[in-house]
Amino acid sequence: MTNQIRFDNGAAYERYMGKWSQLVGTAFLDWLALPPNLRWLDVGCGNGAFTEMIAARCAPSAITGIDPAEAVLHYARTRPALRGARLLKGDAMALPFPDASFDVAVMPLVIFFVPDPGRGVAEMARVTEPGGIVTAYGWDMTDGFPYRAVRDELCEMGFATPEPPSRDASRPEVMQGLWQAAGLTAIESRVFTVERTFADFDDYWTTVLGGPSTSAALRELQPANIKELQARLRQRLPPDNSGRITYSARANAIHGRVPT
Repeated sequence: MTNQIRFDNGAAYERYMGKWSQLVGTAFLDWLALPPNLRWLDVGCGNGAFTEMIAARCAPSAITGIDPAEAVLHYARTRPALRGARLLKGDAMALPFPDASFDVAVMPLVIFFVPDPGRGVAEMARVTEPGGIVTAYGWDMTDGFPYRAVRDELCEMGFATPEPPSRDASRPEVMQGLWQAAGLTAIESRVFTVERTFADFDDYWTTVLGGPSTSAALRELQPANIKELQARLRQRLPPDNSGRITYSARANAIHGRVPT
């Protein structure tokens, strides 16, 4: 089995995770409640699902997004709301910007993918001006990940799926330590729970097939294994009377200020 999670299809990722990102992103931005005309940096912007929300909801003076995957950046550049944004290929642990370049640095659903999360948070703090906000939210990978059911059932069947390199980094106590170690102050945290509804099991299954954390494992299954997995998931995620499947996911969030 592969042990890498690859992000190389912006459209598939939009269906798989972009919708979840927008659900939790709405609650997250409401919680931040930041004023307009700020310079935003989106670290790990991916296909631009959350970056687009910044543009639509926060009236920024400027938006910059950075991501290591050129394929998803290409998708982000097709979003009309991001035509004026800078979307660059780069590394979260070595941000290619001078000190104090932004008012807000945000890392949405990314911190567990950063090999050295402490370095990533320190870099966000470095490029944020004194008094600015350094913030992030990430799925609770223990039992709050949106597609935990797929991973659990594959594991029960003896097929492992890749985990992010820093899967514990989104735990509240770990993020609290990372923000403190970066010298940030006025630290606050929050837990967000969101629900998503799929039209039916086929809608859910097609969405799962596009997921970077599950698709590689699914491609290696034999037809009989696929049928077994689908049966397990149907039992675990029963539909309502109209055939729809609704379930929840949970994300942990944090923000702090760069000392003045």
